[in-house]
Amino acid sequence: MQDIRNAGRTVEAFCPAGVGNIGVGFDLLGHTIDGPGDRTVVRRVESPGVHLIRIHGDADGIGDLPKEASRNTAGRALQSLLQATRAEHGFELVLHKGIALGSGMGGSAASAVAAVIAGNALLDTPLPREALYRHALAGESVATNSVQGDNVGPMLVGGVALATPDRLLRLDAPDLWSAVVHPHFVLETRRARAVLTEPYPLAEVVRHGTHLALFLTGLARGDLELIAAGLRDILVEPRRASLVPGFAQVKAAALDRGALGASLSGAGPSVFGWFATREQATGAMAAMREAFALASLDSEGWVSPVNGPRAELLSVE
Repeated sequence: MQDIRNAGRTVEAFCPAGVGNIGVGFDLLGHTIDGPGDRTVVRRVESPGVHLIRIHGDADGIGDLPKEASRNTAGRALQSLLQATRAEHGFELVLHKGIALGSGMGGSAASAVAAVIAGNALLDTPLPREALYRHALAGESVATNSVQGDNVGPMLVGGVALATPDRLLRLDAPDLWSAVVHPHFVLETRRARAVLTEPYPLAEVVRHGTHLALFLTGLARGDLELIAAGLRDILVEPRRASLVPGFAQVKAAALDRGALGASLSGAGPSVFGWFATREQATGAMAAMREAFALASLDSEGWVSPVNGPRAELLSVE
């Protein structure tokens, strides 16, 4: 029997943007930032299924986002949640996009995560947060045609996370700072993944594994020297760099101002750097924006703790 106390209730949730891959952890690692994010307003209704009512936002291309629930990351995530819990009711969904499309800051993932956080609160028996991971993954896969948790994982647990297709772990990380700069330029994830299809030489894969091991060990030990030694992407970044105007100069601007490492955020075109202090991150952000300006691209940026926030409920009515 359904709990009638939940009938007609409305819940709003917010999910922050993030940095997927963190350079060296392709499809495995990510962290959130204290900056822009997506909001969802979910209402429980008697009719089964998910009904996407409206999509708000002022970024270019918002109007082209799919309105059919099964083709929208937020809608598909809610469908997965309803199916798994065998709920007899449904959801109405309003999506507020605060993360620019094609920015490399996890916008498709943020919509899915915000949706399941809100929808879960309306279930008769809400699931533990870690159980929402597979439903957020189902939503994200609509946008990527693949299953990877480097964005949805940290958005669910906050901070830095290791996310495999079936396991999600929040990782301890020292109190570092990130600078993330988003140029006003759209790079679709599918296009960015297309350049990765050619096989990699074994020697490069081994070197990449070495960097990943150094990076993870550095996180666990709080050792900035090991983090810097490992935060080098020799696999994905070289193939994607040419897709982002001015990338080499933006990365150099971050490194010149003390970054432990810098690379593309997710699939790009946004670029991130990790820093020991907030002051370094703030100075680097300004320099990174200047470098994008030299490539004739306007941009915006954020400085955030690497141990950023997680998705949360905003209101329950």
